[in-house]
Amino acid sequence: MNKIRDNFFKIIYALLVFLSIWYFAAFIINRPIIPYPHEVIYELFHSNSNIFLHLNYSIMRIFFGIIFALLFGYPIGLLMGFYDKFDKFLSPIIYLTYPIPKIALLPIVMLLFGLGNLPKVIMIVLIIIFQIILAARDGVKEIDKEVYHTLYSLGANNREIFINIVIPATLQKVITSLRIAVGTSISVLFFTETFGTQYGMGYFIVDSWMRFNYVEMYGGILVLSFLGLILFFILDFIEWILCPWNR
Repeated sequence: MNKIRDNFFKIIYALLVFLSIWYFAAFIINRPIIPYPHEVIYELFHSNSNIFLHLNYSIMRIFFGIIFALLFGYPIGLLMGFYDKFDKFLSPIIYLTYPIPKIALLPIVMLLFGLGNLPKVIMIVLIIIFQIILAARDGVKEIDKEVYHTLYSLGANNREIFINIVIPATLQKVITSLRIAVGTSISVLFFTETFGTQYGMGYFIVDSWMRFNYVEMYGGILVLSFLGLILFFILDFIEWILCPWNR
């Protein structure tokens, strides 16, 4: 819990520095393109722009993207790390497809799955899943093989080894990979929400920009940034719960 509290105070400090720089920039430039922070915050809670409706759509897409990436990527990574045959078969495919810029696949995904929520979720899955697979696989491979031999000699089976050794050894690495992937996935979500939708923070920010409503535009950027920050705190809390040895 001390780690979470320390991170919280660091965020407060960084936020104060950020707001100070923002106020200074707004004062120096003195143009509508950089409004003051208090104007943006006031607009968030008093405008009729339904910004929180757009936020709900973005949260839903990120949530399902992370869940599906974990459901598919984590087991694949565990199997690749534990069974050499899986690793030899899947590693060439992973290494071939991982470097492909996923955002370039957006037109194909939209042609195949339409313009609704599904292509947005799929894009997030494509961003996150490879990092989860590799983190889980590498975490398993770092386990000393002698641990397995000792447990086998004591009568343990593969299911017991997975539950008691493999999964605990890889959880922290997977959560760390999620921290890295979440920031990228939010950026991709912003881009995908500017196509074929009328809801989402990406649509809200670009629409405000096109209407020259810079206060709303900055409000959308601020909300999207806080969404990423909250996701980081959630991941810290999940790590604190699931990885007590790292407290």
